[in-house]
Amino acid sequence: MTVERTMPAGQVGRSVKRLEARKKVSGRAEYVHNIVAPGMLHVKVLRGVHAHARIKSIDTSAAKAMPGVFAVFTGEDIRALVAEPYFGPAFHDQPALALDKVRHFGEPVAAVVAEDPYVAAEAARAIACEYEELEAVLDEVEAMTSPVIVHEVLKPAGMFPDLKHLQGKRHTNIALDYQLRRGDVDAAFAAADHVFEHEFHTQQVMHTPLEPMVSLAIPDGDNLTIHTASQSPSFVRIEIARLLGWPENRVRVKVPHLGGGFGAKLYIKLEALVAFLALLTRRPVKWSLTMEEQFYTITKHASTFRVKSAVTNDGRVTGRRCEVFWNGGAYADIGPRVTQKSGFTAPGPYDIENVSIDSYALYTNRPPAGALRGFGIPQLVWAYESHTDMIARGLGIDPLEFRRKNILREGRPQATGTKLRDAEISGVLEKLAERLEWSKPFDRGTGTIRRGRGIAVGFKASIAPTTSMAIVNIGGDGSATLSMSTVDMGQGSDTAMAQIAAEVLNLETEKIRVVHPDTDTTPYDMATLGSRSTFHMGHAVLRAAEHARAQLAEMAASLGTPDGSNYSFADLFKKKYGMQAGNVVGVGSFIPDYASPARGTGLSDNITPFWMVGGTGVEVEVDTETGRFDVLRMINAADLGRPLNPAIVETQLSGGALMQYGFTRFEEMTFDNGVLLNPSFADYKIPGFNDIPRDIENHIVEARQKSGPFGAKGVGESATFGVSPAIANAIHDAVGVRLTSLPITPEAVFNALRAMEKE
Repeated sequence: MTVERTMPAGQVGRSVKRLEARKKVSGRAEYVHNIVAPGMLHVKVLRGVHAHARIKSIDTSAAKAMPGVFAVFTGEDIRALVAEPYFGPAFHDQPALALDKVRHFGEPVAAVVAEDPYVAAEAARAIACEYEELEAVLDEVEAMTSPVIVHEVLKPAGMFPDLKHLQGKRHTNIALDYQLRRGDVDAAFAAADHVFEHEFHTQQVMHTPLEPMVSLAIPDGDNLTIHTASQSPSFVRIEIARLLGWPENRVRVKVPHLGGGFGAKLYIKLEALVAFLALLTRRPVKWSLTMEEQFYTITKHASTFRVKSAVTNDGRVTGRRCEVFWNGGAYADIGPRVTQKSGFTAPGPYDIENVSIDSYALYTNRPPAGALRGFGIPQLVWAYESHTDMIARGLGIDPLEFRRKNILREGRPQATGTKLRDAEISGVLEKLAERLEWSKPFDRGTGTIRRGRGIAVGFKASIAPTTSMAIVNIGGDGSATLSMSTVDMGQGSDTAMAQIAAEVLNLETEKIRVVHPDTDTTPYDMATLGSRSTFHMGHAVLRAAEHARAQLAEMAASLGTPDGSNYSFADLFKKKYGMQAGNVVGVGSFIPDYASPARGTGLSDNITPFWMVGGTGVEVEVDTETGRFDVLRMINAADLGRPLNPAIVETQLSGGALMQYGFTRFEEMTFDNGVLLNPSFADYKIPGFNDIPRDIENHIVEARQKSGPFGAKGVGESATFGVSPAIANAIHDAVGVRLTSLPITPEAVFNALRAMEKE
């Protein structure tokens, strides 16, 4: 594994303005929505109206007869083209169009293609589909034992090393059950002075990227080009090639700028259907989702978390048992990875010798769930940090002091057995305590307006093992071009990666051109997800730049100028070739060390290449008459190693925290027997400027990831961790009511207050 090294100073640590900023603010940045191809057809789909139903018949005759309609397709038409049209990163379980059954409300059943998208939409409404409605399973806990089986056959994808063990449990709804056993939990509970047991729930929510999903497939002889709003172009290429039975070099995937993703645009979403339809029509085919349709495509897991702790009289947690049930919806997507990778951190950032974890990925008849900023960690931190406060207050111990007593510190093993390295959990906790002035007197309010404070910390393991590759091309004039398949979706990765290359090459960041993902020219990257890019792609870029620099040094030595520092890159090329000519191409790749969890125990001494750490502290004001509350102050702190670009880091911290703030206070997908009732911004509320806290602080805790590029590691998710429990803990501190389900609404606070009065 690469370790930190000394390089020419200057670029890393600068708050460089985003390289693409001028294009975006001037409206010149290219997005897939702006791309038009000659002869392009638009797709609109008919969607299922039941949570679970058998398709008895589909009548497309009226749609086909409408003027302007080019063609209408069903799942059977797709199956005639590809015998097994099922895709997915964990299981090959999702068809491009429903086959035989619909498994969730809103599932695509038939597709219309026309040159005018409005004609296509009208024709889709003219398709008549007859169903036999079936009993549905909607709750994740009920799915464990329900006689309703969402998938009778399970086909593991087997692509990713960490998911190769996937089999699922046939004749059940369990896609994956991850178990971890460390120490003797039963003995810990038998010897405990106190036992605390609680259950927590989180709701299903949606990513709401402001650029809806869109893909355009263009056939070209024996080849296919796909322009797509995707976070994982390399995966899309591999998966489309697999579906079609083609070699990878016949599939080209291009991603321009991305208008937000947050996990929604990972793996395969729209690409399979547009690829199939482009081949069936021999025309370019574009599918642009409406905001409503995104609610049916991918969501965040609803969850149930049961946690039980053994505690001594002096406040030491000696044992913890966790059960986590993840509502994966109708198709697995990457839910099994969420279940395992997040599941093993369920005991929290605490030094607990005896741990038992059961984490289940479950199929239900809801829209599919997958990756969403935090990758399951916010659901877990919501539970274990609320639980932590409840234990502390039950014992009469200050919540901060209780955390200090139990926090996991450097060199101590986490639940998996992997020792904590370069993770400032304690540092984040202390920064929050310092900024909240926790030890000083606090104004509790008067009358019906009461005030309280809350604190919460969490951590996350990085996804591993995964591969990143990069190319740095030095031209004859000394200019540098960086090619990589990391997708900049607003997080500033183009700028940060250019800073790494610039630091190595002793160039200005602004003079490095970054090539957007194009699988014909940019090398493989597993995906842009899980805050992995800074660490993984950062290493690949660093190695590629070092490789280029080493070749230039060799060139200088071969020309009799061993001290190449007296020559610019352009001078070296001119000296070698007699003119402005030539190239030096540096390549770099990176895959971290990893040890798979042991079968049976789930233990590993190397489960992650680095830990992300984040926490939040808040002050709230609660009206005891109405239940209305305001977050007056929010403090976010994170350990992200060395910040490559401090200004971008600050926006990442505030952006992540405010996204989780919406999930905490407002956002919830509401269902009636599996039918989604609020798939629009009119009914599904995300925070506006008037909803966010008045005072927001973001703090970078000084640390260094010794194994990271220039001491850095990812930060995109860290500020999501502690928001929800910090707010719940502050409300309890203010008025004494404890809420265990998200979202936390004024109605929920009001009802809890009235219930407490009756006790």
